[in-house]
Amino acid sequence: MHPVAFIVYPGFELLDLSGPAAVFNGANRALGERGRPPAYRVAIASAGGGAVASSSGIEVETGSIAALEPGEACTVLVTGAEREPLLAAVADPALRAALPGLTAAPGRFGSVCTGGFVLAALGLLDGHRIATHWDSAVPLAKAFPAVTVDAEALYVVDGRLWTSAGVTTGIDMALAMVAQDLDAAIAGEVAQRLVLYARRPGYQSQFSPVLTAQAKAESPFADLIGWIQANLAAPLDVPALAERVAMSERSFHRKFVAATGATPARFVETARLDAARLMLSRGLALKAVAVRVGLYPPARLTEAFERRFGMTPSLFRDMHAEL
Repeated sequence: MHPVAFIVYPGFELLDLSGPAAVFNGANRALGERGRPPAYRVAIASAGGGAVASSSGIEVETGSIAALEPGEACTVLVTGAEREPLLAAVADPALRAALPGLTAAPGRFGSVCTGGFVLAALGLLDGHRIATHWDSAVPLAKAFPAVTVDAEALYVVDGRLWTSAGVTTGIDMALAMVAQDLDAAIAGEVAQRLVLYARRPGYQSQFSPVLTAQAKAESPFADLIGWIQANLAAPLDVPALAERVAMSERSFHRKFVAATGATPARFVETARLDAARLMLSRGLALKAVAVRVGLYPPARLTEAFERRFGMTPSLFRDMHAEL
């Protein structure tokens, strides 16, 4: 059994706990269906133990963090919260006394969302690269200059340290842990049971152009963006896209930039390269990827990939392909 301890405190974000915990429980279920024993045992700990209310008002029953022995939990994750509950957690003497010992033991440790502030305040993130919610990246980097904050990544793995960005990305990080501990097939099955659109890799950006467009009520491009992502192999130049939304090319270009923050050409290339990274991480051949994402011949994909990411698609596949 692989014990997993979530550290919570009054006002914590419930999804930071429930999302990853559901992943570990799902992995146990998948193993059981294969006739194998469960792999994870989840515990929830707080400074004083007992019932702890989340920001949504839902309470969870916890054990005392002081009762956790160093090394007892193979994975220790601190949940996040909004500013006031987080400041209270950072100042809590019981958390400050217990966390250094828990994270010093062999095994993984880290945070979900803004939980990184708690670890950073104890100097446990110094010299490390971490992820956190995009809205907290600048404050965390300013407050703790010894920490390198990746403001875009969904989650970051730096040795034993695992940190994720905002709320739902804790699910992505937990799935990556399951894939590492067990295998990618189990992680994929858990993702399917949770009705996730896809297992998102850590390098994927927090900033979704689809959400950016949808967040602007006046934007006429939400449907078009969905169509682009479903038809990456189609001609996606300005004349074709403008015709699809019944606009002049000049008007389309201007309004698209205002809605998404990117030119149509840049947006399309980003969508194609993001899809290419996902396909490459699944081991697809370079030629097949180039055809599917509309960057054929492969030399065209390679040129765009190197320009954007500083490495060849083949090297990226070797580094990230799922086993």
